[in-house]
Amino acid sequence: MSASLIVWPVVLLSQTAAGAAGEGMPPDAVKVLSIWDFIVKGGPVMIPLGACSLVALTIILERVVSLRRRRVIPPGFLAGLRRILGDGTAGREEALEYCQADRSSMAMILAAGVRHLGASRDWVEKCLQDAGQREVLRLRKYLRGLAVVVSVSPMLGLLGTVTGMVRSFQTVASSGEALGKAELLATGIYEALITTVAGLTIAIPVLIAFHWFSARIERFAGEMDYMAAEFLGQYAPRQMASDDLRPRLKRLRGDDERPAEEEVEAAVPA
Repeated sequence: MSASLIVWPVVLLSQTAAGAAGEGMPPDAVKVLSIWDFIVKGGPVMIPLGACSLVALTIILERVVSLRRRRVIPPGFLAGLRRILGDGTAGREEALEYCQADRSSMAMILAAGVRHLGASRDWVEKCLQDAGQREVLRLRKYLRGLAVVVSVSPMLGLLGTVTGMVRSFQTVASSGEALGKAELLATGIYEALITTVAGLTIAIPVLIAFHWFSARIERFAGEMDYMAAEFLGQYAPRQMASDDLRPRLKRLRGDDERPAEEEVEAAVPA
């Protein structure tokens, strides 16, 4: 069933080409009556091409399910987390349980921030960034497999075409009866080109799916970054980190309190 979803456009193209070829070719040699007939006419290279189609279809279905919005950024999740945390001084355990029960990508990112509330802003921000990078990598899971299928499928199709044409010319060269019968050579080339059509038919929709998934992940990453920045600004305000800078600023202005000389002499033992 899954292979037929990928290969059926090739069958239609082959039947159209056979109908437009005229009466110069033997009809039984060029007609493609079923998926199995198409695979057989393509030769042994159709086996890895079929494997590529199955791998691509499996990854596409898995990513369609995994990249649903409620699995990445559930609606109303940040608002619910704010109701639990309040001003950030209480409810952290409940907030962590709330995030872990959701298990979405946004929940895992904000759970890292909730776990380290009370630390410096820089540390909370680093924890959010690290968690965000891990979740983006998880969202891009298996996309490399689609990229491999896109690259390999046309190459396998070209390989099948070349080997099929070599076999066709070898048959013509070794048979004295084939001399002058161009339809025999044309039939072999026709069957050899089936693999190229199959490879392109697999690679083109997989390439479209790859870029669609990549664009969707980038959009999710932007939204998660914005929500993490809102969380950081509300529960780890910048003045928490600025307290460490106040003594240095006072020294730069020259208005820090310096001990008197007699106090220093008294503090130093004789």
